[in-house]
Amino acid sequence: MLFTSKQKILAFGLFLILILVFILNLSIGSVQIAFKDVVSILIFQDADKESWKYIILNYRLPKAIVAVLVGMALSISGMLMQTLFKNPMADPYVLGLSSGSSLGVALVILGGSLFPFAVKQYFTSSLALVLASVLGSLLVLFIILLVSRKIRDTMTLLIVGLMFGSFAGAIVGVLSYFSSAEELKKFTFWSLGSLGNVTWQNILIMTLVIFIGLLLSFRYLKTLNALLLGENYARSLGVNIKKSRVLIILATAILSGTCTAFAGPIAFVGLAIPHITKMIFKSSNHFCLFFGNLLLGAIILLFCDAVCQLPGESFILPINAITSIVGAPIVIYLLLRKQGFRT
Repeated sequence: MLFTSKQKILAFGLFLILILVFILNLSIGSVQIAFKDVVSILIFQDADKESWKYIILNYRLPKAIVAVLVGMALSISGMLMQTLFKNPMADPYVLGLSSGSSLGVALVILGGSLFPFAVKQYFTSSLALVLASVLGSLLVLFIILLVSRKIRDTMTLLIVGLMFGSFAGAIVGVLSYFSSAEELKKFTFWSLGSLGNVTWQNILIMTLVIFIGLLLSFRYLKTLNALLLGENYARSLGVNIKKSRVLIILATAILSGTCTAFAGPIAFVGLAIPHITKMIFKSSNHFCLFFGNLLLGAIILLFCDAVCQLPGESFILPINAITSIVGAPIVIYLLLRKQGFRT
């Protein structure tokens, strides 16, 4: 049995919460929109004000969809990395993919002086940042996959990924030292993450790519269950460890690289949500955890995005700050509760 009756009830409850938080996210912002008006707009009926329809459909709805996609993708990729490396501190960026993305973006924003002016003028567009992030992530992915074919020990591969991250971070540091205040400000804003400013065309691309990554992840859930008992046990079941490891890393790269490219590096979600999911569902079965992570990742990132949009205020707080502020106490509480402490 993949799900117990209690787990099915939990999953259904989380699905209802997801719908509620999604609509709540659309109603909160500098302009308060009533819950019923948000629902009316979503089902293509008239709202009290025409301007509300424009705000919802052209600004808030795309951002909410991006929050759902990023929350799902990072939660699943975090689950994959924690199981593959048997490390509860592993996250989607543990192999240096985020550092590769950051290096690509840093070269565009901070390394403009390295390129002729005729080329540099194209670096200011959001498309250039997305492409730079993708190329940086793909470069690190290519190196990691190449190394993974030569290394048998999974923990050694983890160390190699961390070293690539440190190397990329050092180059970003050098570029930052020689950059102007305006360039540093722009790069800092990118590194804080943002769910906004994503077009419907980009959302379509994100959806397709993340769907491919999720399908690939789902394909290897049985392998992940086998890996929980060790690589030798997995081999005895006929699992090709090298092939599985490469494809699990590839799935993680697709999910986390896409998120970083369009939304920047989002902290906490990929590290903490898999732990919260395990505690709530009380299961190590990856078929159950897969759907739990999808729901919880989307819910928590939507909630964090709603917190970013202080009601009645015109400014929006950085999503990275909120994910850590909101998420860290939750994880600490759940861990203390698991150990039998009482608050």
